[in-house]
Amino acid sequence: MLIARRRPAAASVPVDGGLVCGAIDAGRVCSFKGIPYAAPPIGDLRWKPPQAVVPWRGVRDASAYGAECPQTPYPPRSIYARPPQPQSEDCLFVNVWTAARPGDSLPVLVWIHGGGLTRGSGASDVRDGAPLARKGVVLVSFNYRLGPLGYLAHPDLTAESPHGSSGNYGLLDQIAALRWVRANIAAFGGDPDRVTIAGESAGAWSVNALMASPLARGLFVRAIAQSGGRFGRGAHLRDDRGAIASAERVGVAFAKAAGASSIRALRAMPADALAAIPGFRSEENVDGWVLPDEIASIFAAKRHANVPVIVGSNADEMTSLLGGTVVPPSDEEYDARLAEQFGDRAGEFEAVYGVASKEDRADALLAAARDATFTRHMRTWARTTAAAGSNAYLYWFSHAPPHPNRRRLRAFHAGELPYVFDVLDAGDPREAGFDYTDVDRRLADRMSRYWVNFAATGDPNGDGLPTWTPYDEETEPYLDLGDPIVGRHHLLKPQLDWLERVYACNGRAGL
Repeated sequence: MLIARRRPAAASVPVDGGLVCGAIDAGRVCSFKGIPYAAPPIGDLRWKPPQAVVPWRGVRDASAYGAECPQTPYPPRSIYARPPQPQSEDCLFVNVWTAARPGDSLPVLVWIHGGGLTRGSGASDVRDGAPLARKGVVLVSFNYRLGPLGYLAHPDLTAESPHGSSGNYGLLDQIAALRWVRANIAAFGGDPDRVTIAGESAGAWSVNALMASPLARGLFVRAIAQSGGRFGRGAHLRDDRGAIASAERVGVAFAKAAGASSIRALRAMPADALAAIPGFRSEENVDGWVLPDEIASIFAAKRHANVPVIVGSNADEMTSLLGGTVVPPSDEEYDARLAEQFGDRAGEFEAVYGVASKEDRADALLAAARDATFTRHMRTWARTTAAAGSNAYLYWFSHAPPHPNRRRLRAFHAGELPYVFDVLDAGDPREAGFDYTDVDRRLADRMSRYWVNFAATGDPNGDGLPTWTPYDEETEPYLDLGDPIVGRHHLLKPQLDWLERVYACNGRAGL
């Protein structure tokens, strides 16, 4: 039964499960929110692959977001904190924004939210999908299971599975959402053969995993990854890998911490209680089914989805993630930190990262953490894509959003999101005190156009936009998304090449 809306109702649309009716904004963009793409993963379906949608009678109201998946909030002082939202284990919903007219077959951009695989939702990154829809894409976002509800592996769960797998439920949710898009997006004016997957942070990790998973093959033709790759060593389902405990071992420890003696007992516990247990490692694992090998190995062997990509990261990722906690208080502890991180090459660190005095240590450590965690992975992604014969467009977001603490945060982690979605004036509470200018609005318009062009054709370039040259390993072109936008070459090459030598010397694949 429909409820009263503040905005006019959109026409009813048939999808898997029944009819849905959304809303229309003043710019004639139709939004459809809270559409189920799988059965609620509750009861015996907790820690099972997503199941088929449960049909409903009549027309389902789709004017408001569905509940978020259970999660713990960000600390109140985090710049990523936002007002509490309704949560439920019944959370597998998709959202669609479209300005399509009858007969249209528009490119589709599917957004996978970030949050460390522990937080967020299909509404958390996409403050408003209407601006991108007006520029010519059908925009989709969705929820997926998080934390232990999305990534718990356990020997008993593995034994239940006909595939001998457990722990990749959040990734399986993402694949189910893409299958929903494939089956239903034409009803919203989208082209199921022109689907681009995109995400930031953990959403970019997920894009990386989806490109590696054979189960996602054929569900997308392009990919965008912002500040997140999985080219380090990954967890395996059963086998420990040096210091990386197996996913099953982590799951057994989690069950013990929860005080549960069986999977049945875990399934009987409240979802919010499970999400609140600290210390769980939320990540996908090499299970032989969803992921047949480590992601880095799949890409190196060219067994990934060979599609064009936009990949990149931000100039100051760690200012909001590590902040002032990065510098050890004493010289001895500082030296020990370098030895732990860089092994036999620790003595080279200060020359590579330009440490001339103690005052330079904080910025150098933040830069090294940024490069190990983000920049190096994105360059690897560009390199492996180019080596496989597809175009890779590498970027570096160097613009400092006008945060009240701009001098410290600079171009911080996730700071590019309002620019990608062109929603600088959307009134998001996380942007209270931001003083956006015409410089910001011009950058947002251009970035969003690059993203839309890429979703449409596989090439971000277009009229009035600075040229973005595809990556090649010899000249290493990239686009500096700052003021102005400009093409450059060899992004942080001395630092990234040095980190590659560090990890090779230490016999590890890095972060």
